[in-house]
Amino acid sequence: MDILSIIGIILAFVAIIGGNHLEGGHVSALLNAPAALIVIGGTLGAAFIQTPLTVFKRALAILRWIVFPPSSRLREGISQIINWSTIARKEGLLGLEALADVESDPYARKGLQLLVDGSEPEALRSILEVELMTRENHDLMAAKVYESMGGYSPTIGIIGAVMGLIHVMGNLADPSMLGSGIAVAFVATIYGVALANLFLIPVAHKLKAVAMQQSRYREMLLEGLMSIAEGENPRSIEMKLEGFLD
Repeated sequence: MDILSIIGIILAFVAIIGGNHLEGGHVSALLNAPAALIVIGGTLGAAFIQTPLTVFKRALAILRWIVFPPSSRLREGISQIINWSTIARKEGLLGLEALADVESDPYARKGLQLLVDGSEPEALRSILEVELMTRENHDLMAAKVYESMGGYSPTIGIIGAVMGLIHVMGNLADPSMLGSGIAVAFVATIYGVALANLFLIPVAHKLKAVAMQQSRYREMLLEGLMSIAEGENPRSIEMKLEGFLD
C-alpha cells in the first residue's frame, strides 16, 4: 500500500476545506450539484471523445496503482535470475523448463520458455523488447487519460462559470435568482481547478512513475535472461544487474 498517496489526497482536500473554514466560509457553500455535474460530466465527456475504449478500460484498471502499486521486486528478481543461471549452468537450459511452467509473471515465463526452446540471444532480445515496449506504451497511454482530463477540467469549470453568469444576467430583475447563479459560477471554477490539480494531474504522474518502474523491472529481467542465454557466470550476472538497484 502506498501510504504517501493516501496522505497526499487527504492532506490536499483537508487543506482546501480547512482553509475555507478558517476564512469564515462554510462547507455547504462548496457543495453545488449543478456545478459538479457540469465539471465532472463535461470532463468525462471530453475524455470519452478523445480516448479509445481499450485505453480507457486500461486507465480504469490501473487506477488502483495509486494506493496499491505493483511491486517492482528488483532485488528479489536479481536473486531469482541468479538461481535460474545456476540451474542452467548445472543442468543446461532444459533444466529451466519446470520453472517456466510454474512462473507467475507472464513476462518472465515467456523469457524462460524462449530459453528452454533454444532461441538465439538476438531473437530472445527482439521478442522481449517488443513486449516490453508494448506494455510500457499501453500503460503510459492509460496514464495520459488522467493527464488529459486534468487539462480539460479547469476549462470545463470556466464554462460552468460563464453559464452561471449568463444565468445571473438573465435574471437581474429577480434578485432571488442571483444567488444560485453566482454560486454555480464560482463553485464550478473551484471544482474544475481543484479536480485537475489535486487529483487528476497528480494521479497521471504517479501512474507514469509506476509504469516506468515496471518497465525497469522488465528491463532487468531481459538483461538477466540475455546473460543466461549467452552463458555468463552467475557472479557476473549479479554484478551487472545490481546496476538496476537504486
